[in-house]
Amino acid sequence: MKTIIEPFRIKSVEPIKFTTREEREKTLIESGYNPFLIKAEDVIIDLLTDSGTSAMSAKQWAGIMNGDESYAGSRSFYRFESTVKNITGNKFIIPTHQGRAAEKILFAILGGEGKFIPNNTHFDTTRANIEFSGAEAVDLLVEVGKHPEIKADFKGNMDVDALDNFIKKTGAENIPVVMITITNNSGGGQPVSMENIRETRRVCDKYGIPLFIDACRFAENAYFIKHREKGYENKSVLEISQEIFSYADGATMSAKKDALVNIGGFLSLNDEELAMKCRNLLIVTEGFPTYGGLAGRDLEAVAQGLDEILDEDYLHYRIKSTEYLGNKMTDAGIPIIEPPGGHAIYLDAKGFLPNMPVSQFPGQAIVCELYIVGGVRVVEIGSVMFGKYDENGNHVAPAMELVRFAIPRRVYTQSHIDYVAEVVIEVFQNREKLKGLEFTYEAPMLRHFTAKFKPVDY
Repeated sequence: MKTIIEPFRIKSVEPIKFTTREEREKTLIESGYNPFLIKAEDVIIDLLTDSGTSAMSAKQWAGIMNGDESYAGSRSFYRFESTVKNITGNKFIIPTHQGRAAEKILFAILGGEGKFIPNNTHFDTTRANIEFSGAEAVDLLVEVGKHPEIKADFKGNMDVDALDNFIKKTGAENIPVVMITITNNSGGGQPVSMENIRETRRVCDKYGIPLFIDACRFAENAYFIKHREKGYENKSVLEISQEIFSYADGATMSAKKDALVNIGGFLSLNDEELAMKCRNLLIVTEGFPTYGGLAGRDLEAVAQGLDEILDEDYLHYRIKSTEYLGNKMTDAGIPIIEPPGGHAIYLDAKGFLPNMPVSQFPGQAIVCELYIVGGVRVVEIGSVMFGKYDENGNHVAPAMELVRFAIPRRVYTQSHIDYVAEVVIEVFQNREKLKGLEFTYEAPMLRHFTAKFKPVDY
């Protein structure tokens, strides 16, 4: 097979500052062993997140100049609205400054004490907004998705039987909405099948519960369906996306992922009464309904990005280039969630450091060592991000301990990724030297953003 080349030419570049190991060791100590607290200029390759880190296209930058900054009724809003409606089919489109703002509005209205929100797997801000409302976020990932080493086409699926049983046990009246996250970020960036979305819809209809899509990476998910699910091989990514959304009553989206922009998001709905309530809250918290906390130029960039993300040449490059990093790791014996996901590679921290207790945060230990060795910034998705305490104050770990290498869209070339692979392999070869960590500070919610650590004294 020929080399997978980038389906674009580079028109503008940003310099990278190179640091020494000694400088990085000092920086890591000063940041409390938390990569979120490291200045971006002190990072060589930044794979902390793919959210808002994309490189925009020439047409998106042209849209920035063409943005209509009218307070009400901006033409940029109407282009944005038309584009989102074409993809989702939803009647009411509410712009927000990013995905978590859409979640905040939705769950402020639908959540509350005594409510439960099931999902295949909630990501961090979704879970936080649900729990902030007083409701409980419930993960119902299919069993195969909990085993990193098993290869399966759709490991991000909802466990439909578990959902049905959960609704029976909990009572449909206590479940205001069911969510499906595509692709399943916390579950390793794994896709969800169309059959699974249909079956989830069927269960929701059985109990009269609306279904919403967390659509951050809908196009990547649609690409996986096209290439892995029978009957979709001859359909376009747009057609597949439209079918996905046809089974839902609404969606939240951080446009900072699959819309290829640095800021933006939306909430889309079919329920007019719910849309009215959401718009009223939007006005209080975000802005007028035709700008929703965004400049007109950003609405233009989102609309253009949603057109570009449906380009199958781009999606082929995107999925294959992520797979390239995953293959580099597995060839070196490094355990990852298999098969590779769409936007990131997820290293299995338990398999990488099998002798380190999860209470000492093996994922965070790996994250810190990657920064020291090569200036590569990634993020832990395990006990730091999702761990809890029981009523006795004992640590309760999530099902998996992962380290996510999230690849920004259209930013890094193959040589950058080769460098990342070399750094990971070096850390793996010297993994017995890694020390566990313990908290010196943790916030009560979304603690991974601001937490500080120190090495465990043995």
